[in-house]
Amino acid sequence: MGGERARLTALYGGLLLLAGALLTGVVYFLVKDGLYSSISVAMTTAVPAQRLQDLPAATTPSPLWTPALPTTAAPLPPGVTPGVAITRTLSDAAESAALERLLTVSLIVLAAYAVLSVGLAWWMAGRVLRPVAVITDTARRLSGENLHERIALDAPAGELKRLADTFDGMLGRMERLVSAQQRFAANAAHELRTPVAVQRAAAEIGLAGDPGPERVARIREKLIEVADASERTIEGLLLLASCDQGLLERRPVAVHEVAAGAVDALAAEAAERGITVSLDARPLTVRGDAVLLDRLAHNLVANAVRHNVPDGRVEVRTGPEGIEVTNTGPVVPLDTVPLLFEPFRRLSARTQAPGEGVGLGLSIVESIARAHDAKATATANAEGGGLTVRVRFTSWPVARGPWPVARGP
Repeated sequence: MGGERARLTALYGGLLLLAGALLTGVVYFLVKDGLYSSISVAMTTAVPAQRLQDLPAATTPSPLWTPALPTTAAPLPPGVTPGVAITRTLSDAAESAALERLLTVSLIVLAAYAVLSVGLAWWMAGRVLRPVAVITDTARRLSGENLHERIALDAPAGELKRLADTFDGMLGRMERLVSAQQRFAANAAHELRTPVAVQRAAAEIGLAGDPGPERVARIREKLIEVADASERTIEGLLLLASCDQGLLERRPVAVHEVAAGAVDALAAEAAERGITVSLDARPLTVRGDAVLLDRLAHNLVANAVRHNVPDGRVEVRTGPEGIEVTNTGPVVPLDTVPLLFEPFRRLSARTQAPGEGVGLGLSIVESIARAHDAKATATANAEGGGLTVRVRFTSWPVARGPWPVARGP
């Protein structure tokens, strides 16, 4: 910061010194322009004109006038009386002395002003750069362990105040991101370690001794089931990673047709669980990846079907605002709703039951939506429990309108 402060000091000091020099020059020339006439008027007022007229033409000036007047008489111009000549001579001498004194005092004051300007500029530059020093010290001090710190600059509203507030906002986003990544790493390690432990226990305990064919078949079925769950987890993690890298190509995709395909694909599973699925598909086309959007719709419908109650309902709607999926189900606490989009987050603890998800459904939905410049939100239903998840697209110009009313199958 020392270099910036020196440059600002030179800039401020130079500007102040330039202003002082200009002011001194203007004052000097303005005073010089009217000084002679002012002195003449003052002398004429102080010495009456009649007394000046009475002076003899060849009279030698008295000792009082000796410094300002010539010692020998000289012929006067026609029409110029001795009194007028004396007045002009005295005015010229007074003007010269006054201007010389004014110039000397002005230069002395300008030199003192220059010194004061440099000191004032140095202090002013320090005051201006103090917030920058605070921001720099905070940024140098931050690490993964103290991202909770903030600058919290106490300063009047201005550019540096906005800079500090923006930096604080960035630190908040970084803290949330780092915390989410830490939770993700811990949860991923847990999710991937659990199937391995189950496989190891099944192999060591289930196949110990002399197992019969039925026992071997059960162990084999269990190992295959755990392997399938691990495979789904790895596929979900790979899909999250690919979505975070963005889309390489975008093409028009009919989201209402994708949603209809997801409802058809999950119809059998919904019937097994006694879930009624209704679809109201109004046209919606966005630019994006057809495979990823199909996965988004499938995850939304599958999540609504699997996290439901017996004889529950699922309503799927598409329209100009995007896609919306509402289901009945257990009551979702309000403080839990935002966390459902984090990887491996569930409303209830995992029990390793057959067909149980790995907790990546809504995380994949949110990641695919973000890759398509869309926004995924969730709202806990006020009546009957369950959740309403909306994905609003902005990557394709569509007409805006109210959400359509769902109708039964």
